[in-house]
Amino acid sequence: MMLKKIPRLLSAEALNALMLMGHGDEFLICDVNHPAATIARDTVYGEIIDLAGADIPTALAAILELFPVDTFVEQPVKRMQVVGNPGEVLPIFDAVQTVVDAAEGRAVGMAALERFAFYEAARQSFVVFRTSDPGPYGCFIIKKGVI
Repeated sequence: MMLKKIPRLLSAEALNALMLMGHGDEFLICDVNHPAATIARDTVYGEIIDLAGADIPTALAAILELFPVDTFVEQPVKRMQVVGNPGEVLPIFDAVQTVVDAAEGRAVGMAALERFAFYEAARQSFVVFRTSDPGPYGCFIIKKGVI
């Protein structure tokens, strides 16, 4: 990457997808275990963008340097509930909450969806970013705000 202040792990393809998105569009960021190829086929972009070598918090922090989170909805971030224990909070949930809150300088609401409801919501995303994060439950949908 030959531009200043662009996070190095964001490829030209990733930047293009982010530029194509409008306010209210959503992206899915996920771990390597998520059915990303299956989900990506149904998105607007239609294919996975790999952010290889990055875990979810690192990749998300890079994206959120360029990308505002929606302020018009109470919960612009969605995550999958733990199957069999929907109230369980995993470390990745807190890590992503910390990244989003820091990027926005405010507390950002996060909704928890049942597994299959999450998959359906993910299919409505604009694009899928797959990280090298090993998971589990490393899958989040983020709604773009207005610049």
